[in-house]
Amino acid sequence: MTNICMDAFILKLQDVNAVKFGEYKLKSGLMTPIYIDLRVLVSHPALMNQVSQLMYQRAQDERLQFDSVCGVPYTALPMATIICSTHELPMLIRRKEAKDYGTKRLIEGSFKEGDTCLIIEDTVTSGSSILETVDVLHKEGLKVTDAIVLMDREQGAVDMLASKGIRLHPIISMFKLLDVLKSSGRIDARTVQSVREFILDNNTFRSKEENEKDVPASKKKRVKGNLELSYEARAKLPNVHPVASKLLSVMAGKQSNLCVSADVTSSEELLRLANTLGPKICLLKTHVDILKDYTEAFGQKLQAVAEKHNFLIFEDRKFADIGNTVKHQYEGGLYQISSWSHIVNAHAVPGPGVVSGLASVGRPLGRGCLLIAQMSSQGSLATGDYTKAAVKMAEEHPDFVIGFICGSKVIERPELIHMTPGVRMQAGGDVLGQQYTTPEEVVYNKGSDVIIVGRGILEASDRLDAAEAYRKSGWEAYTRRMGTSDQ
Repeated sequence: MTNICMDAFILKLQDVNAVKFGEYKLKSGLMTPIYIDLRVLVSHPALMNQVSQLMYQRAQDERLQFDSVCGVPYTALPMATIICSTHELPMLIRRKEAKDYGTKRLIEGSFKEGDTCLIIEDTVTSGSSILETVDVLHKEGLKVTDAIVLMDREQGAVDMLASKGIRLHPIISMFKLLDVLKSSGRIDARTVQSVREFILDNNTFRSKEENEKDVPASKKKRVKGNLELSYEARAKLPNVHPVASKLLSVMAGKQSNLCVSADVTSSEELLRLANTLGPKICLLKTHVDILKDYTEAFGQKLQAVAEKHNFLIFEDRKFADIGNTVKHQYEGGLYQISSWSHIVNAHAVPGPGVVSGLASVGRPLGRGCLLIAQMSSQGSLATGDYTKAAVKMAEEHPDFVIGFICGSKVIERPELIHMTPGVRMQAGGDVLGQQYTTPEEVVYNKGSDVIIVGRGILEASDRLDAAEAYRKSGWEAYTRRMGTSDQ
């Protein structure tokens, strides 16, 4: 991971006058109280190098796959140039107008039809500038699936680009920038409020949540320019699965979006862990097949602890076989998982039969299933078309699938829950390929609902204190996302 301190970096942006407050006209014609002018970075090479380092690191963290890089003209061109030169990546240049001599091409550089191009941009409001570049690339036979932007004004670009099949990966969000500047005493609360109100009132893309008619307006909260439903409101949606409704209600009631991954090998230790951490968590994730002393009574004891402390049980079995096989794995065998676990998960690899097989057992028992849309391990193949297939499978099985295991929100459907593993207070990785992301990044920036924490708590000297720290961090990120924090 890059060692750049994000708060210090944001302050440097204001130091060089890249962040301005006043009255400015945007490309869209809107008058804004804040203007991000990243053109000045060309005169500050050290800062420009930091920008390029952050963008390249984001591409690595997200494990993005691409054949070339293209900066949106003109401010992002030097950023893309530094990235490509430093890391020896092929670069393409998009002209704003074709020459009337020579090749008359709009795209300069070497490429072939079917190549994937990563877009680099400096700042986005609606995302239209990115789409303009994408359209030109598409006409040349290139594919675009991802774009990295330094500053997201949080006025609808993420949703608009997602509707076009493009994932936007911001380095800095507008609300994050405001928080840092206010905390450092650079701006006052009145300025923050003025900018926040402008951002929230001038969203350029209406989300599906905003058009939700079944929940009173009092239960809706604004987030990043959109209206997002709270956990409590989502639990009451008419189309939400009963297990998802129960989990969302628990999260709201306990003010916890923390799931502890109880990867221990003793039944006694697991039950002790569940009893100790139960008040802090919404969900306990188990790997029952690593227990060395499993007995039939264990499931009953764990259910009793879950009921006592009001949390759900999630057996991380990762079913991945034909329907008939997973049916027997789920209801029978030594572990009889369906008899005690509220939630299980499955890979999408076998196709919809895996869901049908599990549903034949779990649906009558009121159980739910998560589909693995993405994974936190380095080099995971659960990306791109695989992720899209998992989402489609979930939409086709609303009576059993309650959401996803993923690195970030994969669909704008408030009745589906997103859970992200590999969460630690400090981002990074281990020697076995596990990649860690912070609660703030997972919940606030990537829109996930539940943080799954294992070693960050299990390896702590005081597990209860560690669980409380993660619960607090995850909940604060959620309240910030909802626009209800005290910051």
